[in-house]
Amino acid sequence: MTEVFPSGNLRATVQPLRKVAVLSAALLLVVMLPGQCGAVVKAQAAKSDYFSVTRSVDLLGEVYKEVSENYVDPVNVSEFMFSGIDGMLDLLDPYTSFLDEAESTELDEITSGQYAGIGITIGIMSKDLFITSVIEGQAAEKAGLRIGDRIVAVNGLTTSHKSIEDVRAMIKGAVGTIVKLSVKRDGDGRATTCTLKRAEVRVSTIPYSGLFGSVGYVEMGSFGEHSRDELRSALESLKALAEREHLAMTGIVLDLRGNPGGLLTSAVEAATLFVEKGSRVVSTKGRTPESEQIFLTKNEPIVPSLPLIVLIDPDSASAAEILAGAIQELDRGVIIGEGSYGKGLVQSVIALPYDHVLKLTTAKYYTPSGRLIQKPITHPEGHRKVLTGSGAYDSTKVYYTLNRRKVFGGGGIKPDITVRALSPSDYEQALEKNGMFFRYASRFHAKHPDFQLPLLQSVPVFDDFRSFVESEKFKFRSRPQRGLDSLKVMLRKDGLKDGDSLAGKLDILEKDLGEWTLRRIAQDSTRLTAAVRKELIRHYDQRASRRVAIEADPVAARAFALLSDPKSYRALLKP
Repeated sequence: MTEVFPSGNLRATVQPLRKVAVLSAALLLVVMLPGQCGAVVKAQAAKSDYFSVTRSVDLLGEVYKEVSENYVDPVNVSEFMFSGIDGMLDLLDPYTSFLDEAESTELDEITSGQYAGIGITIGIMSKDLFITSVIEGQAAEKAGLRIGDRIVAVNGLTTSHKSIEDVRAMIKGAVGTIVKLSVKRDGDGRATTCTLKRAEVRVSTIPYSGLFGSVGYVEMGSFGEHSRDELRSALESLKALAEREHLAMTGIVLDLRGNPGGLLTSAVEAATLFVEKGSRVVSTKGRTPESEQIFLTKNEPIVPSLPLIVLIDPDSASAAEILAGAIQELDRGVIIGEGSYGKGLVQSVIALPYDHVLKLTTAKYYTPSGRLIQKPITHPEGHRKVLTGSGAYDSTKVYYTLNRRKVFGGGGIKPDITVRALSPSDYEQALEKNGMFFRYASRFHAKHPDFQLPLLQSVPVFDDFRSFVESEKFKFRSRPQRGLDSLKVMLRKDGLKDGDSLAGKLDILEKDLGEWTLRRIAQDSTRLTAAVRKELIRHYDQRASRRVAIEADPVAARAFALLSDPKSYRALLKP
C-alpha cells in the first residue's frame, strides 16, 4: 500500500484515449505508509451498508452488460468500463483516479525516481522532436548527444506524427538492451545513428545547489525515496565548499517553487535535517478517529540553527506544503514568495486485478498547529452529490506558530513575505511556446560548438535572434490585435463590406496597433536578450544557466537580502 501526494488536477496533464488522471513526473510525489490503508479500508467496509453496496454493484453490472451487448453500434467494452469508472470518481475529488497498467508502471517509476533508459528528456518544438536536457554520466551524454539534437527515428521507426508518450515508450526498455537513435544536428545534412545501451537512470530530486556568497542555495524539485539523502548531501557539500573558500555560511535558501509534492515520509525526513528531534511535522486523519497518525522527527538536525528561508509559489503543493508549513509553524525559518497550491489530501494506491490501480483519497493532512491547507473543491453544476459529509472547514480560523505568530488554514501556505516572480510578456511567452529561444540556441551551438561563454556579453544576440525569428516566419499578434481580429469577424458577419467607412477606420486602427506592438517588443528587448542568453548558456552548461537565472530572480534576491540582515530575520520569527 502506498500513499501519494500529487498536486494540481492531474486530469488536465495528459489525456490518452480515455479520460483518466495520468501521473506525470512533473506532478507526483509519494510517501510509503505500509499497512495503514488496508486497515482503514477494512474498517470502512465493515461499517458500510452491505445490501446497498451489493444492489448498486448488481445494477451497475446489468447496465454495463445491456449496453455492451445491445447498443445500436459496437461498443469498445474496455473503454466503456474505464469511462464509467472515471465518471464515478469525478464526483469525489480531483486526486482520486483509476490507473491502467501503463499508468501504474509510470507511477512506480515516479515514486522510485528511477527508470531504465538513456538519460534524456525530450520535447516537441514546432512539430519537431528535440532532446531538451541530458543527464550527466548516462548513455546519451557518453555518446555525445546534447541539448538541441533533433530525434528523427528510434530503432529505424520515424518519430514524425508520433506522440511524445509513444516516443518515450520506444526509447525506454529493459536494462542492458539496445536502442538506436537517429538524430540531426543543425548544420548537418544527414542523420547520425547512435547505438545506446539502456541502463538504470536515477533522477535526483535536487536539480541544483550552489553557494551564493556565504548563502547556500538548494533547489528541491520533488520528494522521492532518496530525497533525504540527496538533500543531506547537498547541504554537506555546500558547507564543505564554504570551508574551502574560507567562508562562514550565513544562511540557507531552500527553493520549493514548482515542487508538486511527493512522499509524505520524505517531507518529514527533510524537516528532520532542520528542526529539533521530536518535532511534530504533520498528522493525517481518515474517516475514523483511530486512523490518525502523527509524524515526528526522529533524528538530530544537521543544520539546527543556521538561518533558513523557504521559497514557495502557487505550484508548490502537497509534500512541499508539508515541509514549508512545518518550517513556518515551528518558527525554524521564513517563508518567501507567493501562496502555495493548497492540497491537503492523502491518496492511497490500491492494487486492482490485471495490474490496474486505484488512487483513492483516504485521509487529510494537518500542519503542526492543526491547519488543514486544502483549498475548496468545487464540482460543475448538475453533478450528483454523492458525498454525505460537508467537508467544509473554516478558512478564517486563527492558528499560531511556536512563537505565537498568526497563520490561517485553507487555500495553501501563505508566505511571511510576499514577492512575485517576474511575469514574461505575451511576446516572450509566444516565443517560448513556439520554441524560438530553444531553436535559436540549438543553431548557435551547432555553429559555435567551442564558444567561450564569458564572451557572450559582447555578442549582439538580440539583433541576431530577431533575424532568426524573422527567418522562421514567426507571427505574433498582441492581445489588442487579436481583439481587433475578433471584432472584424463579428462585423463581417453582420454585413461589413471592404468599402465601408468603418472598414477604413479599422484598417487605420490595425496599422496603429501594429506599430504599438512593435514598440512594446522593442521596449522588452532587455528582457528578451536575457532570455536568449540564458537559453544559450543552457545549451553549453545547464548548471551555469541555472545560476544565471537565480542571480536575476527577484524572489531569490529578496531572500539573500533578508539573510544579510540578521536583525530583520530574527524580528520576523520573534515579533
